[in-house]
Amino acid sequence: EVQLVESGGGLVQPGGSLRLSCAASGFTFSSYAMSWVRQAPGKGLEWASAINSGGGSTTYADSVKGRFTISRDNAKNTLYLQMNSLKPEDTAVYYCAKYRATYYSGPRYLELWGQGTLVTVSS
Repeated sequence: EVQLVESGGGLVQPGGSLRLSCAASGFTFSSYAMSWVRQAPGKGLEWASAINSGGGSTTYADSVKGRFTISRDNAKNTLYLQMNSLKPEDTAVYYCAKYRATYYSGPRYLELWGQGTLVTVSS
């Protein structure tokens, strides 16, 4: 079964940190670019970050640049999102998703999504 399973979400105080994980299975994880996309309560989907298949190239939305770091461990078939200096506006369900190719591009090319993990930033 081809799937992505996110974990690591929870409640964190503003200014705090959290690390999300995404376990991939059912496909050759090391051959595909990956992404993190989030959806705040009552809002639409917001693309947050992406990483190419080898992990050597990354990109971020302006809203998270400098605070979040996307990474991957291909040997463990796992994608990560290290979130630092969290703000209340970071509160959202975070989804990991798989691109169609080894490189990242527009979100319309995300073909596989996980169920999401909820991150709540509040004091």
